[in-house]
Amino acid sequence: MKKANVYSLDGTPVRNIDLPPQFSTPYRPDVIRRAVISLQTLRLNPHGVNKLAGKRTTAESWGPGHGVSRVPRVKGRGSLRSSQGAFAPSTVGGYRAHAPRAEKVLIERINKKERRLAIRSAIAATANKDLVSSRGHRISDVPELPLIVESEVENLTKTSDVIDLFLKLGLAEDLDRAQKRKIRAGKGKMRGRKYKRAKSVLIITNGPSELMKAARNLPGVDVVNVHSLNVELLAPGTYPGRLCLWTEGAIKALAEEKLFM
Repeated sequence: MKKANVYSLDGTPVRNIDLPPQFSTPYRPDVIRRAVISLQTLRLNPHGVNKLAGKRTTAESWGPGHGVSRVPRVKGRGSLRSSQGAFAPSTVGGYRAHAPRAEKVLIERINKKERRLAIRSAIAATANKDLVSSRGHRISDVPELPLIVESEVENLTKTSDVIDLFLKLGLAEDLDRAQKRKIRAGKGKMRGRKYKRAKSVLIITNGPSELMKAARNLPGVDVVNVHSLNVELLAPGTYPGRLCLWTEGAIKALAEEKLFM
């Protein structure tokens, strides 16, 4: 069984604990990707055209024998000026061809066992330095992965205290990386999402705590209860290996309550 150190708020190791079996799960990027996409589709809203689009008219086709096309024509406008019609996408005022349908199934379903395997595999990926580094995190000053800190960190109430903890644990360099905003490529710049910001540290606690308020204003930093952990937080954008800071209570919850097993 793998072991890891538990660090105090001063950044010094205080004891050694056994890691839960979730950290020994094989790396499955294909399952992780499918689980993340399944979560992302839950946020999609169905949209489509009105079922009566292009049909609110009295237009009719003249039929054969008039020397004109058989598209529906508005009545009373004459043969030369009655090109507006309905029921046909090629006519003026007609409905859109191949329009989106509100009844289209947008949600990608995933099996329960497959979803749990994805979470366990994503948890194990957070302890792999090669995966965390390849994802863009700067971990040259991080002592080890997974990075576990005492549960007293959940009592921090000030953002300055959280920043001091990051400095002592070697996470400041990655926090600086997330402060830089990048301009999005493409038309998304015109749609209210001009800037992109990188994801930084994910803090995993053993329950609701004051730390969630203390760290929520730090750029790229997320705080989550271990019972609410999902694969998208562990692998944003379907890319596993996020830099995580675990509390000792969260690690014990994984082992004792056998979460995601």
